[in-house]
Amino acid sequence: MATKKLQESIALTLTLSTLCFGTALAAEQDKYTEDLGEVVVTAERIPAAAKNVPADVTVITAEDIKDNHYRSTAEALSHINGVVMTNGGNGYDETIRIQGEERVVILVDGERLNDDQGSMSRATATLSRVPQIDNVERIEIVKGGSSALYGSDAIGGVVNIITKTPTKNKTTLDMNTGSWHTHNYVLSNEGREGKTSWQLVGGLNKRSYFSYKGTDGDSHRMPSSDYSNNNLSLKVKQELTPAQSLTLRFNHQLINGNQYYYQVPTGFVASGKQQNNFNDGSLTWKFKEDTKLPGFLRYFDHNKSADFSGKFSTRLQGIDYQNGWKLDANNKLVAGLEYHHSNSSNKQSGYEDKKIINKAAYVQDTMRLNPKWFFVPGVRVDNHTSFGTHWTPKAGLTYRADKATKLFASWGRVYKAPTADDMFYIVDYGAWGSYKGNPNLKAETGHTESLGITHDFDAKSTVSASYFHSVLNDAIAWYSPDYTNYTVTNIDHEKRQGIELSWKQQLTSAWSYDIGYTYTDTNTSAKDGYLRHNSMPNAYRLGLHYQQGAWKANLMSRVGTGLDKASYGNRHFAVWDFNTSYEASKQLTVYLKALNFTNQAYSVYSSYRYPAAGRFFQLGMTYQF
Repeated sequence: MATKKLQESIALTLTLSTLCFGTALAAEQDKYTEDLGEVVVTAERIPAAAKNVPADVTVITAEDIKDNHYRSTAEALSHINGVVMTNGGNGYDETIRIQGEERVVILVDGERLNDDQGSMSRATATLSRVPQIDNVERIEIVKGGSSALYGSDAIGGVVNIITKTPTKNKTTLDMNTGSWHTHNYVLSNEGREGKTSWQLVGGLNKRSYFSYKGTDGDSHRMPSSDYSNNNLSLKVKQELTPAQSLTLRFNHQLINGNQYYYQVPTGFVASGKQQNNFNDGSLTWKFKEDTKLPGFLRYFDHNKSADFSGKFSTRLQGIDYQNGWKLDANNKLVAGLEYHHSNSSNKQSGYEDKKIINKAAYVQDTMRLNPKWFFVPGVRVDNHTSFGTHWTPKAGLTYRADKATKLFASWGRVYKAPTADDMFYIVDYGAWGSYKGNPNLKAETGHTESLGITHDFDAKSTVSASYFHSVLNDAIAWYSPDYTNYTVTNIDHEKRQGIELSWKQQLTSAWSYDIGYTYTDTNTSAKDGYLRHNSMPNAYRLGLHYQQGAWKANLMSRVGTGLDKASYGNRHFAVWDFNTSYEASKQLTVYLKALNFTNQAYSVYSSYRYPAAGRFFQLGMTYQF
């Protein structure tokens, strides 16, 4: 105990000393006018030039979303280098892995969506919960540990989905139809009157079934694979003064369909109907919006209820506060407080009204040491009702060799608290097996490191390379010695390391391409080897893009190799997607999509048990009036 307190005191003392030292050092430097370039807000929780932050940040823009007519945020993310999307539940449970890690924080406009109930995976947020992608202005993906700013779950990284703030009045209708009796309708209205802006989006999405190509080489229709998602989202912003505003946000998703499971030797059979009902709301007061260090005070209330062989639910509500200060010309400080309170129930699985409270405080200083060096230290402290206090310090360093080159290094402590399911879940099916949680679990703790470089050869060509490494102690896993009776335990460790490479080039005014490769090496002391068997050692990305006049076209590929055949059914896969659109007028655009058009048998989540969808065609139009 004394050693732990000493470590905490040292961490806090070093951070505070660094803040004071950085202020004095920065004051000695000449004032510097930044060439901001692309600005991101997620890496440092304040607006910052992407080339100055000590992190690997990727941005999906509104133009990218429009050009590719992505159906969902999950589809857009699936084409990002270093990202793998998993779908273990027929559209219900779309989760993300960043550089092989599924402990990732999901934000909407900076508002946390991860809940405390969890599941049997380590992911605690599903992308099925986020608003329609028609709402989205940009998506920022920060790769690598971020617990110093975002707390529990931010081990693989952070995804921030930033919605639009309208500046003019318009109504847009997007309609499409496709394979498997798929029909989607999205109607959005947005506008601004005086100091009030709004965006209202409603969607009806329906599919009768889906088909997949099996490892036997034949295409099959998946039984009980119907799906529907009826959703509505609202965002209203009221400017109070030039520097202050109030924003009301609400998002509703009602997802229905049937589940399936794999049964030997009969194959896939229905296992029951599932319904997910998400209702998330928040009210945010923003202040100092006329500065580069805006602040906010937010109250949020997130509700999830589900019905699958019984009802389970969780409610998370809380208050978040953040503020920033410019200490001098080269020194910016950001600090915040959080209070989150959840109630989770899963009565048929052994627990009801379990409360979890987490209180947190964080501080981070962004220091410009001289015209080429940036240093970003920070620390966060979390206090959890079941797992006590955890400190997560960080330090990042950026070197701008010139305007075209960025080198960065970062280190940080990370942690993840066990979920309600981890601690309290108890189900006994007799001869069919059992699942038992463990209230005596320890929190997962560890550290992450990354090194990287980005270089612009010219305005048309960019290369980037990075190395990532993480060690997680007391990692949590659902373990079964007989593959029938599962218990939750803290294994000794999980280790990940790898490299990520990417290249982008604009060939002509009409043609461009991008390529990417990620190697991930995963090791765990878990006896069943699940993590090793369900990872993708080699992942490749390829994109070829054409834009000329009214025509746009994109050919994209996702390739995985080195897979465990016993888990996936194949050792490799190559999925090809194509889309093209024609802007018939300023109001009307028609588009065609062909996903997995070679009808590849593949999955990113145990292929022979959870195969991904086969060849899919979609024809649609958007009309603006």
